Amino acid sequence: MDKKILVATTNKGKLKEFKQILGQQGIQVLSLEDMPKKIDIKEDGETFLQNAIKKAEGYAKFYNIPVISEDAGLVVEELDGYPGVYSARFYSVDYGGKEKVETTKDKANIKKLLRLLEGKKNRNAKFVSVIAFYNPEDFGFWAEGECRGTITTEPKGDKGFGYDPIFIPEGYTKTMAELTPEEKNRISHRGKALHKLLNLIKTVL
Repeated sequence: MDKKILVATTNKGKLKEFKQILGQQGIQVLSLEDMPKKIDIKEDGETFLQNAIKKAEGYAKFYNIPVISEDAGLVVEELDGYPGVYSARFYSVDYGGKEKVETTKDKANIKKLLRLLEGKKNRNAKFVSVIAFYNPEDFGFWAEGECRGTITTEPKGDKGFGYDPIFIPEGYTKTMAELTPEEKNRISHRGKALHKLLNLIKTVL
């Protein structure tokens, strides 16, 4: 399969994972930085699916190229499902009080999450990924993946991004940030959703 697909994300960690998985299928991944003109599509949906579809359709029609767009996040039982769709900007959300960004937004998000879970017994959580594919010829589809696990009490590992350093997947003793890229792609929410989506994409490309 020798096709080009725009992966509509500015997150370098996500882009790297998409390139690893899609590259194995002979798909060339373009990023938003490769595009000549820039547009901004707001992620203002109430669900991962709404955000993923909105971005995929919007970018596909603007650039006239097949687009893959993902919305993903961490859902924590004890925190009423937060950070959820606010995962990337949890530090700035009123829920639980805002967290000051001292170094990076990822670290501020982690600091806030650990603060809110301090002393809590229920540390169950899951990563959720919804990936939408949209073709400018006006059709598309989507797939969802989950990875269940628990939240640690302190960050560990320097691989991955986002909440990876504080998330231990079920059946593992290491955090996501301590796993190799190959291990992570095999079990991650994003890897599961993307492999489901690839089976659908192969039928139309």
